[in-house]
Amino acid sequence: MNSEQGITATGLTVAYGELVAVADVSFRVPPGFVLAVSGPSGAGKSSLLWALAGAVAPKAGTVELDGVPVVDRPGASKQGVVLIPQGNGLARVLTARENLALPLLSLTLLAQGKQDVDRVIDKALAAVGLEESGNHLVEELSGGEQQRVAVARGLAQQGRVVLADESTSELDSTNRERVLDLLRREAERGAAVIVATHDPSVAAGADGHATMDEGHLSWQRRL
Repeated sequence: MNSEQGITATGLTVAYGELVAVADVSFRVPPGFVLAVSGPSGAGKSSLLWALAGAVAPKAGTVELDGVPVVDRPGASKQGVVLIPQGNGLARVLTARENLALPLLSLTLLAQGKQDVDRVIDKALAAVGLEESGNHLVEELSGGEQQRVAVARGLAQQGRVVLADESTSELDSTNRERVLDLLRREAERGAAVIVATHDPSVAAGADGHATMDEGHLSWQRRL
């Protein structure tokens, strides 16, 4: 295992009122590794990823990236934690390119100039096979195309951590394999990658596999 720290959850608990969605979960994903987290709907996979991304405040426990606490979503974003949410989270009234550009506005990438940002966006759209669809409004795209735009938006941010929540659920087999390959490349680039999935093939292709049930995490194959 890579000796670098990566993203670490320690005693992480997420609750919505009396409902405990994530129950005392601890693990670490180092840079360069892919962890698949599977389980039925309502098992807590999305809540886990949102807590790791700083988008949900835990009831107990901590999340750290390379030893630095992740406390909220703006801070996590600046630390390089990228969340590809279930349901894509795109602004439907914007074009695909504009959706990719939005998260880059707060990143140092923007300081490099518009041409560099455009080049990053072009590369990310091409990677998911949508190089001709950048100027289409999101609402003009199919569900699968929207999901690929969301993946491209995650790629464009070049994060230190990539959290992908059911990012292959609406894709055909060809595009599912394409996205899985891209997530693997993110790990090869040095990111820690966590994928929430129902797909056994996604779990089989990851470096490690854990399952969630009623908020509890169990290892099927450790990193």
